[in-house]
Amino acid sequence: MTTVFTAHRHGANANTVSTAHPRRFFMLGIALASILVLLLSACTSAGKQDEKKTVLTTFTVLADIAKNVAGDHLNVESLTKPGTEIHEYEPTPSDIKKAHDADLVLDNGLGLERWFELNLESWFTKFVQDSNAPHATVSEGVQPINIAEDAYAGKPNPHSWMSPKNVQIYVDNMVREFSKLDPAHADDYRTNGENYKKQLQQVQDELVRDVSVLPENQRALVTCEGAFSYLAADAGLKEKYIWAVNSEQQATPSQLSSTIDFVRENQVPAVFCESTVSDDPMRQVVDATGAKFGGVLYVDSLSEANGPVPTYLDMIRHDARTIVAGLTGKQS
Repeated sequence: MTTVFTAHRHGANANTVSTAHPRRFFMLGIALASILVLLLSACTSAGKQDEKKTVLTTFTVLADIAKNVAGDHLNVESLTKPGTEIHEYEPTPSDIKKAHDADLVLDNGLGLERWFELNLESWFTKFVQDSNAPHATVSEGVQPINIAEDAYAGKPNPHSWMSPKNVQIYVDNMVREFSKLDPAHADDYRTNGENYKKQLQQVQDELVRDVSVLPENQRALVTCEGAFSYLAADAGLKEKYIWAVNSEQQATPSQLSSTIDFVRENQVPAVFCESTVSDDPMRQVVDATGAKFGGVLYVDSLSEANGPVPTYLDMIRHDARTIVAGLTGKQS
């Protein structure tokens, strides 16, 4: 009995030893694998944190302003390309993909993107809904100026970025949103924003100063479409346009007559037209009144890098100087 018992014990110990080693190795392997997974996850997370976040804007003007605030800390992209007429923009599948990849979406607001929707079956609403990214409207805080005429009468004029004063509000909103998106660089965003606002205010101050020398009745900005309501108001200029919003139709006789009367009554020295529309109607105003054609103004889109207005500051400086030169006869 003793021998059998002893043999059984030895057998049991042998089995225990033979199964215990593989089990220990198995448990050790699991532990090492877990540590490896944790290390890899930490590296991946750290790598992702080190990647620049992407800000997507609806058109090139907003993208350029955002780049000045973001500096090197964020990737900033625009849905539309330089030179694109934003009112006729048609999104591509790659644009929809951008919405999914973006970390923040910025739009102008004041109905601008709704104008896109009217032509494009509410694509912008779907675009934002399909994106998990936060969405911010950069014109928040701007006092709207309503369109006074045509089918859009009573709706906010969306061209608020044409005022350097308003763009300073855009900048403040971007600083706030970028700081939430990337708190580590919040101080840089504030510094970049303040530096950019100083340049904007300089454009504003020079414009106000230069047009103030005109007789009051001649402080008037006459353009093809009503894209300069905010700039005119902030510069102390009366505004007159042939049509209120971007139009593919020819100017009506009543629109031309009203503009001609305004130019004559106020002895406006020069009239202007936006680059996105035909200047033929305004040439008729020139012929009828003797006012000179002051030049082309840029509004909705920036040009390519080698074009006349590759940045927002280039665009607003060009417009301000063209207006001053046309109305006063002096180059600023």
